[in-house]
Amino acid sequence: LCHVSIFLLPRMREVDLGCGKALLIKENGEFHAVGHKCPHYGAPLVKGVVSKGRVRCPWHGACFSISTGDIEDFPGLDSLPRFQVKIEKEKVYIRASKQALQTQRRTKMMAKCISLSNYNLSSTNVLIIGAGAAGLVCAETLRQEGFSDRIVMCTMDRHLPYDRPKLSKSMDSHPEQIALRPKEFFCTYDIEVLTEMQVAAVDVKNKIAVFKDGFKMEYNKLLIATGNMPKTLSCKGKEMENVFNIRTPEDANRVVKLATSKNVVIVGASFLGMEVAAYLTERAHSVSLVELEHVPFKKFFGERVGRAIMKMFENNRVKFYMQTEVSELREQEGKLKEVVLKSGKVLRADVCVVGVGAVPATGFLKQSGINIDSKGFIVVNKMMQTNIPGVFAAGDAVTFPLALRNNKKVNVPHWQMAHMHGRIAALNMLAHGTEISTVPYLWTAMFGKSIRYAGHGEGFDDVVIQGDLDELKFVAFYTKSDEVVAVASINYDPIVSKVAEVLAAGRTIRKRDVDAVVFLSFRTGDMSWLTGKGS
Repeated sequence: LCHVSIFLLPRMREVDLGCGKALLIKENGEFHAVGHKCPHYGAPLVKGVVSKGRVRCPWHGACFSISTGDIEDFPGLDSLPRFQVKIEKEKVYIRASKQALQTQRRTKMMAKCISLSNYNLSSTNVLIIGAGAAGLVCAETLRQEGFSDRIVMCTMDRHLPYDRPKLSKSMDSHPEQIALRPKEFFCTYDIEVLTEMQVAAVDVKNKIAVFKDGFKMEYNKLLIATGNMPKTLSCKGKEMENVFNIRTPEDANRVVKLATSKNVVIVGASFLGMEVAAYLTERAHSVSLVELEHVPFKKFFGERVGRAIMKMFENNRVKFYMQTEVSELREQEGKLKEVVLKSGKVLRADVCVVGVGAVPATGFLKQSGINIDSKGFIVVNKMMQTNIPGVFAAGDAVTFPLALRNNKKVNVPHWQMAHMHGRIAALNMLAHGTEISTVPYLWTAMFGKSIRYAGHGEGFDDVVIQGDLDELKFVAFYTKSDEVVAVASINYDPIVSKVAEVLAAGRTIRKRDVDAVVFLSFRTGDMSWLTGKGS
């Protein structure tokens, strides 16, 4: 492929092998070659970050070992293919299969259930309640670790696990288009999925899950990964036709169909509400957004960033009605016609989408003895264990100790974090004693602009911004007591992934060092400052 001397700078290159490309990396004097695209959404890893034996995706933060290609942090399910590298007479050679170069992904080896036919239908070794990212990653991790006993997942949904973030980002996607794994995968690896099955109670003393239809299933180990349920409006007319919470692919598809060339009102400038607004703008006649705060995302991104995002929406014909809420939904012939605001304003509306937050779906656990906090979240330790032996919990419905914030108990309802929760839970079902230490990472996409975010900025007291907010090309550092606790960016890749690597390494970034961080990581590409100790 090349002479070793071309690797003085940079440390990784995308190389063409004729029938496909590979990512060639040099770290600590050794060469490695893996797939060049992130298996999650196909991001070019050459634009990501290499640090301490792994490469981090520039888009959504997934991490892969450069020596094995194995996925080490999420989102996504598959690993990278690894290719053989050899050096002869200072020339670099790669040996790779055509199939691996073309697929650019590798599913880890997994065990199967060795005696599935011998099981009682009402008994399983591992029961997973919920079939989102946490549940699926838990099941896959168990199989990857050689677990060959029965695994049953159950879900209220009609579908096998799917890419839930796309419900608001790509609303006309059909279930089969956003499936995380095909039906054959679950058959091949003996992961049973019971759809449209709701657990009504859990008897932890006798290790029995009781379903809504009366069916009972015994378990040995239990994972609760039920996620959350959307909040509904409390005003008159909330039950009428054409008022939606986006919970399923069918919900999203129906909203798109009904909104085309019609008037849409979205209640709540949440991530879901804003993503739905952005998606429907080109399809609807009008899009109005009602929000109690005076700036979208103020608590999450801060007022200045929130105003810049709001301006982008206004430039794309979204009309905001801020510092007010809905007092009534009016109908005509049984269908929504108007949304009445407490400010007195009356909005024409053919469709209303409600995005005013969510609550943990844990009501069925109230009498179980499992520790639930005052907000309804399941309390777990760093190994995703509840207070009941053999019962684990993961995903949006839990609070857990976040290492990044001195083990403060937090709820992080991010897609990436749900994946990691599922993996940690599975490893500890197998008594590995693995603690969670990942850095939260999320993203959103609106009007072709991607916002990346890493860390946990809850309670930040200042925001340091580099770049141009008006041009939507900036990076924002969120600080608390002089320490950077989170970072967000638009059009500043891969700064968020680089800062995520710093935080993952246990380093501290002070407010006074932000200028240096941006210069060293973004302008020079130098990551050597990662290896320093302390701050």
